[in-house]
Amino acid sequence: MNTFTIVLMLGLVSVQGSNVQANPIRKVVNMLQAMEKKVTAEGAKEQALFDKYMCYCKNSGGDLSKSIGSANTKIPQVGSDIKEGEAKLVQLKEDLKQHQVDRSAAKAAVADATALRNKEAATYGAESSELKANIASMNGAVKALENGMAGGFLQTRSASVLMKLVDQSKDLEEEDLQTLKAFLQGSTQYAPSSGQITGILKTMGDEMSKSLSEATAAEQAAIKGFDELVAAKTKEINALTSAV
Repeated sequence: MNTFTIVLMLGLVSVQGSNVQANPIRKVVNMLQAMEKKVTAEGAKEQALFDKYMCYCKNSGGDLSKSIGSANTKIPQVGSDIKEGEAKLVQLKEDLKQHQVDRSAAKAAVADATALRNKEAATYGAESSELKANIASMNGAVKALENGMAGGFLQTRSASVLMKLVDQSKDLEEEDLQTLKAFLQGSTQYAPSSGQITGILKTMGDEMSKSLSEATAAEQAAIKGFDELVAAKTKEINALTSAV
């Protein structure tokens, strides 16, 4: 390439000396010279890249072989880890499903217990209110009789309540029942000084007070049981939520 270029340049110089008008040939020479420089530069660049690659292959070959050998050794363990991971995934999915079922059951238990508690509270509220009103009527009647105000008491609303209680009572003996009815109907056969009516009324009042105490104790026990159930189920729900 260089020899050809030199010969060509000498020829062109000779021609140029004999004919000054041959400028296009000079352009061709210049173009060829530029191409030579470009080709030489690209060749040097490619040689440098090749030398760099050969150096990399020479220096990295051992590391690559070592890495390949290490990877081949780890392949069985990786396969075992994958199988173990798949088994754990299956178990986790089953656990997740069970936790969700258990949590739903716990929430349902709380909802059912709450509905029952509300119903029991409403029942107790109505029962206790009625018992308290009846006891108040009993106490009012006893007080009026003890103060010799039987006639005035019979004109009060408490007397009407007491008459209703007597009609509904299933525990009174027939004699006491008739005596109370006669008194509440204003019979003149009743003698206030005998204390028979007040005795009957006090007995009825004591029984109602006992019923109220028992109902209150049952309500308090129900509240305690409900609170304990909700606390336990809430703890269970929180644990299951964390597990999920």
